[in-house]
Parts: sequence; C-alpha cells; structure tokens
Amino acid sequence: MHKHLLLAALVALGLCLFFIWRFPAQPDDTALYEELARNWADHHVYGLFFNQQLMPVDLRMPGYPAFLVAVYTLFGRTRLAVMLAQAVLEWGTCFLIAALAARLAPPPQRRRVAITAMWLAATCPFLANYSAAVLSEVLTTFLATAALLVLTEADHNSRALWFLGALLIGLGTLVRPETPLLLAAAALVLVLRWRQPADWPKLLRTGALLAAGFVLPLLPWAARNWYSLHRVQFLAPRYVQLATDFVPRGFNAWTKTWLVRFRDVYLVPWKLDDEPIRVDDLPASAFDSAEERARVAALLEQYNATLDFSPELDRQFGELARERARRHPLRTYLWIPLDRVATLWFTPRIELLPYSGHLWPLAQRWEDDPVDFSVTVLFGLLNYVYVALAFAGVWLAVRRKDHEEPQARWALALVVAFLLVRTAFFTRIETPEPRYVLECVPALLALSALVWARSSHRQLA
Repeated sequence: MHKHLLLAALVALGLCLFFIWRFPAQPDDTALYEELARNWADHHVYGLFFNQQLMPVDLRMPGYPAFLVAVYTLFGRTRLAVMLAQAVLEWGTCFLIAALAARLAPPPQRRRVAITAMWLAATCPFLANYSAAVLSEVLTTFLATAALLVLTEADHNSRALWFLGALLIGLGTLVRPETPLLLAAAALVLVLRWRQPADWPKLLRTGALLAAGFVLPLLPWAARNWYSLHRVQFLAPRYVQLATDFVPRGFNAWTKTWLVRFRDVYLVPWKLDDEPIRVDDLPASAFDSAEERARVAALLEQYNATLDFSPELDRQFGELARERARRHPLRTYLWIPLDRVATLWFTPRIELLPYSGHLWPLAQRWEDDPVDFSVTVLFGLLNYVYVALAFAGVWLAVRRKDHEEPQARWALALVVAFLLVRTAFFTRIETPEPRYVLECVPALLALSALVWARSSHRQLA
C-alpha cells in the first residue's frame, strides 16, 4: 500500500509542478489579493489605497492574504513561491481525499479504496490547475476537505472532533465566506439523524460545540471590523463592495431569470460599469417577446451611452425581473437553477488555461485548432466521468449495505449533503462559475473511489 501511495503522491506533485511550469495563470483577483497582502505586511493595515490614502477594507476575507504574507515572509515575494506552497497544499489534499474515501468504505476494503482515491486525486487536473494561480481555491479546498474528514470521524461522544471540525470550517471561512455551507450540511444531517426527542440532548450539545468551534476563528476578524470599520461583520460583504458602492440588485435579479451559461457571464454581468453590453449578445431566453427585447435594448442603449449604470436603470431591470418571474415562476425558481447545476458541474474547467472552451461547430473547431478542441473535450468528459463514478459509488455502497451502522450512515450522508447544499446554494448566485464547486471535487473523488470496494476481502498489497 505504501508504494502505491508514494507513487501517486509523486504523480500529484508532478502534475501541480507541470501546471505551474507550463500554465501559470494571472486572474483578475490575483492583483487584489497581492495588494492586500503587501499593505498588510508593509503598513500593518488590511486595506487598499484610494486616492493615495490607505483605507481599511473588508472586501475579501483575510485568510488568503494572511497565507500570502506567510509565504512572502518565509520564501520571498514571488508568485512562484506562492504557487509552490499551494502545490504542497494540493499534495496534502490528495492524502486527505484518500483518508476520506477510506472512512466511507467498509473496513475490509479501506486500503483498496484509499489507494484508488489517491490515484484519482493525484491525476485530477481540476485541483492541480489551481495551484498555478494566486487564488484562494487551493487553501479553501484543503481546509474544507480536512473539516469534512474530521466530521465524518465524529460520533455523539467525540466532543473534540466536533469542535475541531467546526474550527477548521471557521478557518476555511476566513479564506472564503461560503465555507459555512459545510456546517449547514452537517446541521441538516444531524437534525435528521437525531430528530427523536430522546436524541435532542445530543443534538444540542453537538450544536453548541459546532457553533463554538466555528465562531472562534472569526472573532478577531469581527473585532477588527468593529474597530476599523465601525460595523459588525463576520463575513465579507455579499457583493464585494465598499460601503458607498452602488449594488445593482435589480440587474442581478433580471440576469437570474435567464443566465445559465458561463459564456454569458463574460458577456453581461462582468461587463457592467466597464464595457458596453450588446443586446445581440444575449440569448433568446433573455426575452419573452419582441416587446420585451425592445425594452431591454432601450435600457442597454442608455447604459452604453455613458457606461454608468444608474439606480433608475437598476429599478427598471428589477421590474423586468419581477415581471418575468410572475409570468414563469417554475422557469425562474426551478428550471433555471437546474440548468445552472449543469453549468457548474459540466462546463469544461479550462478557465485558467489558454484554451477557448468552444466546441461548436465540431468539424470547424477541430480543423481550426485540434489541440484546443481536444483539451476542451477531455476536460468536459472528465466532469461526466467523475460525477458518474460518484453516483455509482453511492449506489453501490447503499446496495451493499455498507452503511447500516449509524456512524457509517452519518459519514456518507454528510458527504452527499455537502455536495447537494453547496450546489444548490450556487445555483442562486449571480454568476454560475464552475470554480464555485471546486471545493466539492475532493468529496466527489472520495465517493468515486467507492466503486472499487469489492465484496471480497482481497486487498492490494
């Protein structure tokens, strides 16, 4: 077993190094994180410069900038140092995935499943790809996977484990503010597990431990916001804005009535206040009639004339959103979220790579750039493979009755609930970006490895 794990670990590290060497990425958020880290290290202020004055902000949670400061202090202020540190974290995440998969497997098959999960994680390009970008995803995924592993090991007497799992979720929340979705999944499963009155004392004790562990890491951040910004703020602002910034809630509500493709995120919401938005770039599903299309075109024409999105324009887009929701409530609240599930899980994950992600028309795309076409197809197919394997792993585990013990049922239910809760949450966010479910990939791979749990007791040496 140790030989298999060692070889897979070397492959995992090699894949991360390959992406760092061949495809280092510089997304827009990188500059913001780096500026926050530099100002924190140089001026001891967690803030940004506005009009040549350094002002404290809460636009981003402080965990990832703190990670950058630590890397800068130990290894120097280079992106390469950050990427290499993230490669080590990604390497550690592979071991956590193997341990999580073993926890979900029947005892006689844990070695086999752990090795399989390690290989799945080591060869997964989705995780390794993000080690080559100065973004918070690698650190968040590491902490979320560690928390998930700890919580699957906890039972009603494991006070230390409940507290530790929640503490890790709290630390993950300092990196990305949606990490408490894992805590919500745990709470949901615990309420269902201990719904009988006789179990309520256990539920209350465990809930108190989870709450205490979760809040503890956030208290310094909340205290800092109270002191520096004069408001209680445990998380980053919902729309990542300054207190004086205008939030286009009406426009966002309107896009939620039709926006399902990742391509449209680039063409519409990410252009707001920066570039013109062309009505011809909108899909036909953005309009219910020719009259509505003309209304949208007129509103966009007003915006394009100045590139200033006013509150009055936002109010009119909000009215459009309400009209569309009233006409087709099932479309707005059911079918569009389901379409967004497909976007989140099955869009080829090449957003950090120098490839287009376009497949149609097939013959022309292949003729124009066979490498681009092949990479897009491969990354798209991998999504389907991982999801299909995860479904098969859960189904086989239930069929084999691997999880008849309450603790085993809790572990499997928690992992599945985490996938469902996080996916459901991000179907209602303004921009359905596939990276939002990247933190789910370790759970997906752990479930996929259950396919290799056999009914016999034969194991790998």
